[in-house]
Amino acid sequence: QVQLVESGGGLVQPGGSLRLSCAASGSIFSINAMGWYRQAPGKQRELVAAIPSADRINYADSVKGRFTISRDNAKNTVYLQMNSLKPEDTAVYYCNVVARSRAGYSASYWGQGTQVTVSS
Repeated sequence: QVQLVESGGGLVQPGGSLRLSCAASGSIFSINAMGWYRQAPGKQRELVAAIPSADRINYADSVKGRFTISRDNAKNTVYLQMNSLKPEDTAVYYCNVVARSRAGYSASYWGQGTQVTVSS
Protein backbone atom coordinates (compact mmCIF):
# COMPACT_ATOMS: atom_id res chain seq x y z
CA GLN A 1 0.00 0.00 0.00
CA VAL A 2 3.08 2.23 0.19
CA GLN A 3 5.22 2.66 -2.90
CA LEU A 4 8.64 4.29 -3.30
CA VAL A 5 9.80 5.57 -6.67
CA GLU A 6 13.47 6.45 -7.10
CA SER A 7 15.03 8.61 -9.79
CA GLY A 8 18.21 10.52 -10.55
CA GLY A 9 20.85 7.82 -10.93
CA GLY A 10 23.21 7.58 -13.86
CA LEU A 11 26.78 7.85 -15.08
CA VAL A 12 28.92 10.76 -13.96
CA GLN A 13 32.60 11.66 -14.09
CA PRO A 14 34.71 11.87 -10.93
CA GLY A 15 34.14 15.21 -9.23
CA GLY A 16 30.67 15.52 -10.69
CA SER A 17 27.29 15.70 -8.99
CA LEU A 18 24.00 13.84 -8.97
CA ARG A 19 20.74 14.37 -7.12
CA LEU A 20 18.67 11.33 -6.19
CA SER A 21 14.98 11.56 -5.39
CA CYS A 22 12.64 9.11 -3.70
CA ALA A 23 8.92 9.80 -3.53
CA ALA A 24 6.59 7.85 -1.26
CA SER A 25 2.94 7.43 -2.09
CA GLY A 26 -0.03 5.33 -1.07
CA SER A 27 -1.87 4.82 2.20
CA ILE A 28 0.48 6.90 4.34
CA PHE A 29 -0.55 8.28 7.68
CA SER A 30 2.89 9.55 8.66
CA ILE A 31 6.57 9.06 7.86
CA ASN A 32 8.86 8.52 10.83
CA ALA A 33 12.24 8.10 9.13
CA MET A 34 13.82 8.32 5.68
CA GLY A 35 17.25 7.36 4.45
CA TRP A 36 19.57 6.20 1.70
CA TYR A 37 21.61 3.00 1.52
CA ARG A 38 23.99 1.67 -1.10
CA GLN A 39 25.45 -1.67 -2.10
CA ALA A 40 28.54 -2.21 -4.22
CA PRO A 41 29.56 -5.56 -5.75
CA GLY A 42 31.00 -7.88 -3.12
CA LYS A 43 30.02 -5.61 -0.25
CA GLN A 44 27.19 -5.45 2.26
CA ARG A 45 24.49 -2.85 2.00
CA GLU A 46 25.52 0.17 4.03
CA LEU A 47 23.87 3.28 5.36
CA VAL A 48 24.78 6.43 3.44
CA ALA A 49 22.60 9.05 5.08
CA ALA A 50 19.42 9.10 7.11
CA ILE A 51 16.89 11.32 8.80
CA PRO A 52 15.83 9.09 11.69
CA SER A 53 13.72 11.84 13.26
CA ALA A 54 12.70 15.41 12.63
CA ASP A 55 15.74 16.83 14.42
CA ARG A 56 18.49 14.33 13.53
CA ILE A 57 20.60 13.62 10.44
CA ASN A 58 23.23 10.89 10.16
CA TYR A 59 25.95 10.43 7.52
CA ALA A 60 28.47 7.72 6.82
CA ASP A 61 32.01 8.97 7.40
CA SER A 62 32.88 8.26 3.78
CA VAL A 63 30.34 10.77 2.45
CA LYS A 64 30.25 13.40 5.17
CA GLY A 65 30.96 16.82 3.71
CA ARG A 66 30.12 15.69 0.17
CA PHE A 67 26.55 14.37 0.38
CA THR A 68 23.47 16.11 1.74
CA ILE A 69 20.19 14.44 2.64
CA SER A 70 16.97 16.43 2.81
CA ARG A 71 13.23 15.88 2.72
CA ASP A 72 10.12 17.63 1.52
CA ASN A 73 7.39 16.71 3.96
CA ALA A 74 4.60 18.07 1.78
CA LYS A 75 5.66 15.77 -1.08
CA ASN A 76 6.72 12.77 1.06
CA THR A 77 10.03 12.88 -0.78
CA VAL A 78 13.62 12.40 0.33
CA TYR A 79 16.61 13.65 -1.66
CA LEU A 80 20.30 12.87 -1.73
CA GLN A 81 22.52 15.57 -3.20
CA MET A 82 25.87 13.99 -4.09
CA ASN A 83 28.81 16.28 -4.84
CA SER A 84 32.49 15.61 -5.47
CA LEU A 85 31.68 12.06 -6.50
CA LYS A 86 34.42 9.45 -6.41
CA PRO A 87 34.74 6.08 -8.18
CA GLU A 88 34.27 4.35 -4.82
CA ASP A 89 30.77 5.87 -4.64
CA THR A 90 29.74 3.54 -7.46
CA ALA A 91 26.90 1.35 -6.20
CA VAL A 92 23.20 0.68 -6.37
CA TYR A 93 21.47 3.22 -4.16
CA TYR A 94 18.27 2.36 -2.32
CA CYS A 95 15.94 4.67 -0.46
CA ASN A 96 14.20 3.49 2.68
CA VAL A 97 11.16 4.88 4.44
CA VAL A 98 9.64 3.92 7.77
CA ALA A 99 5.99 4.86 7.53
CA ARG A 100 2.78 4.36 9.43
CA SER A 101 -0.05 3.36 7.14
CA ARG A 102 -3.64 4.47 7.47
CA ALA A 103 -4.33 0.92 8.68
CA GLY A 104 -2.40 1.81 11.84
CA TYR A 105 0.86 -0.13 11.57
CA SER A 106 4.45 0.89 10.88
CA ALA A 107 6.72 -0.81 8.38
CA SER A 108 9.95 -0.31 6.48
CA TYR A 109 9.71 0.16 2.71
CA TRP A 110 12.46 0.00 0.09
CA GLY A 111 12.78 1.65 -3.28
CA GLN A 112 13.65 -0.34 -6.38
CA GLY A 113 17.26 0.85 -6.42
CA THR A 114 19.06 3.12 -8.85
CA GLN A 115 22.54 2.63 -10.28
CA VAL A 116 25.15 5.33 -9.70
CA THR A 117 28.36 4.90 -11.66
CA VAL A 118 31.30 7.27 -11.24
CA SER A 119 33.87 6.75 -13.97
CA SER A 120 36.01 8.70 -16.40
